[in-house]
This record gives sequence, structure tokens and C-alpha cells, in this order.
Amino acid sequence: MKKLLFTISSLFFTLTAMAVQRFPKPEFESGYKYPDLHYALPHEMVWEVVDIVLLVVLMSVVAWAMMKKRNRKPIVWVSIISIAYFGFFRKGCVCSIGSIQNVVLAFVDPTYVLPLSVLAFFILPIIFAFFFGRVFCAGVCPFGALQDIVNVKNYRLSKAVSTVLGIIPWIYLAFGILFAATKSLFIICRFDPFIGIYRLGGAVGFVTAGALLLLAAVFTGRPFCRFLCPYGALLSLFSRVSIWKSRLTTKECISCDLCHNSCPVDAVRPPYNNEVKESRSQGVRRMLGYFVGLPILIIAGALLMRMSSGSISRVNKDVKLYDMVMAQEANPQENLNLDLEAFYGQGRTVAALKASYEKHQADFKLYSTIVGGFIGLVIGLALINLSVRRKRLHYEIDPANCVSCGRCFSYCPQNNDKIILENKNHEKSHS
Repeated sequence: MKKLLFTISSLFFTLTAMAVQRFPKPEFESGYKYPDLHYALPHEMVWEVVDIVLLVVLMSVVAWAMMKKRNRKPIVWVSIISIAYFGFFRKGCVCSIGSIQNVVLAFVDPTYVLPLSVLAFFILPIIFAFFFGRVFCAGVCPFGALQDIVNVKNYRLSKAVSTVLGIIPWIYLAFGILFAATKSLFIICRFDPFIGIYRLGGAVGFVTAGALLLLAAVFTGRPFCRFLCPYGALLSLFSRVSIWKSRLTTKECISCDLCHNSCPVDAVRPPYNNEVKESRSQGVRRMLGYFVGLPILIIAGALLMRMSSGSISRVNKDVKLYDMVMAQEANPQENLNLDLEAFYGQGRTVAALKASYEKHQADFKLYSTIVGGFIGLVIGLALINLSVRRKRLHYEIDPANCVSCGRCFSYCPQNNDKIILENKNHEKSHS
């Protein structure tokens, strides 16, 4: 609402400044001259322009460092700038992660005006991900940058554990879309674990959660980005099919395993011979089983969420209020809570509230069914991913999971000109 008022006021002042003079000014015989009028843009709108420009510049720097230089140092500086500006200065509220909900609400509600800055922060990282991979996650996102800066040790999780935990961001994304589409709650913003840190205060539970995530990030790479962030899950789709993908080195891979050990998010895949101990017919039957099981999971998820839609709908304030009003009407109480006092004090009718209740119930039933099917699809694809292996001759970067932090580049001996020169001299001396 605040940004909407700023947008309206800025438009008003701009049109006023550009408008043609409708009524002639009075002329003074004393020689009085009217002063020049200067119209300043609202303060917040200026900062929004700065936010968008800085977003594009920082993502461009990361893309250049990843694709051209293969150097982590510029990415570290980007992280420091992002933490200082987007984090502490802008209080972590210039947020691409939360923008998912605004976009969904604008899609389902024609009366909702989506701020241009929010749309830019939603769409620009996706565009960059489609071209260069997840450069936004590298250090432009203040949440990812903060976790990357504190990381000093990487305890590697098994592939099975990582796959299971990797389902959570998709479920979080699904519920974020569900609650936004039903105009109930911006769950992603409400349960943001790092806002308390960047605002230097807040609810004890959220500050504690943020502190625990940072503590975990010291010993394992980016736990929030990998196992919680819904926007990171969305970016991974576009990064998977990015036009220009990161390569560990332009030279021949020597399979030293240093890049694999250095990656904090386990996005460097080791060589794999794909020697499966099964016949061709067994492999065909196994894949047919996957494809038969996938629709079953989708249908089961859809039905389960549809049956649970009534309980889930209690998140909506009108649904919750209707239940309280019905209880009050059936068994009147003298002492009313604030919600009931507001309802009766504003003169709202039970019939109007019931109409709103029924509409929200229908919306929850529809969107819960879609979300349930989506969750079933995600679980099914995750199970398939655990079983499918692709042949690799050398170490490769997994574009979907890579957060473009650039740590692997400095560990690769083939990227170190000094080591390459020493190896050549060593070979010459023994030839």
C-alpha cells in the first residue's frame, strides 16, 4: 500500500509539472516575477530506481566473473556490497524471494496494482538465470551472500538426504502461491528468517531461526538457499536450460577432485561410468514403473490437498472470522474478542460474510488441488532423479544447483597459470 501511494503521488506530481497552464496567472504592474517551480520525485521512488540499477549492475558483474574471468574475487565484493546495501541499508526488504507472492496476487486479482520495482526484482534475476545461470544467488541476494561469507567448512550430505531436503523449497513455493492466490497470507515474507538480522531486531523466534541458519551455514554451504528458498527453486528451472553455462576450466580436466571438494552446495558432479548391473529389459521395466507411479503421486497429492482445503482455508481471515461469528450466533457471549467487536462495530452483515466465506472455500478447493498435484509431481521427479544416472567423463557443474559462487575456479589447477607453468617446466626437465 505504501509503494502504491508513492507511485500515485509521483505520477500526480509528474503530470502536474508537465501540464499546460489552464488558467492565466495574474499580471503585476510592480514588475513581480513568479519564481521557478521545481518538483522533486518522492524519496522512496528514487531509491527504487537505485535498487533496480544496482541489481542489474551486480548481476552483470557476477556473470562477467563467472563466464569470462572465472574468478571469485569480484563475486566476494558483490556479496559485501549486497549485504551492506540490500541487507542492512534497505533492511532486507528489497526482496526477489517475496516478490513471488506479489506477482501471483496481481495475476489473480485485477484490482491489485503491482509495483514496477517488485516486478523488476521478480523478473530480472529470472532473465539472467536463463542466460547465465543463478548469478543472482551468487552474492546479489543478501540472504545468499550472508551465508556464503560465513561459510568456512563444508560437511557434505549424502545425495539421498540432499534430494529429500531439496523437495522442501518446492513445497514452500507451492504454499506461498496458494496463500497469495487466495488473498490470505504472504507466508514467505512473514516467516523470513534473515529480516530480524538485517533490521537488528525483531521477534525472538525469527531472529533465533536466522542465527541458527547462519550457524549451520558455517559448516555446510547455504542451507537456506538449498533447502528452504522458494525463489532459488524457481531460478533452478531457468538455470538448468541457461544459454551460457559455467565451465570449471577451458583446459582439459585432470580429475583431481579439488573442485568437487571445494563446492559448498555439492553442485560439481564427479565422473560416472554408468555401469548399471541390469539388462536392457530390466531398465525398460524400471523406467515404465517410474512413469506409471508419477501420475499416481500427482493424483494422490491433488486429492489429499483437496480434502485438506477446508482446514487450510482457516488461514484466511474471513474464513476464520466466519467460524467465530457462527459460534457467537449459536452461543452468544458477552465478552467479545477484537475481531468480533470489529465485525459487529463496522456493521457488516452475516450474509455478506457468508458469501465471502463460500468464495474463499471454493478458491481454496481449486488451488489446493492444483498445489497438491504439483507437490506430487515434485516428489515423483525427485525419486526418479535418485535412480537415473548420466554418464560423465569429467567433472561438470550442475547448472540447476550451482549458485555461481565461483569457489571451484580457484581450486582447479588448470585455472592457475603459475601451476601450469611449473608443470610444463617439470615435464621439460624430465624429458
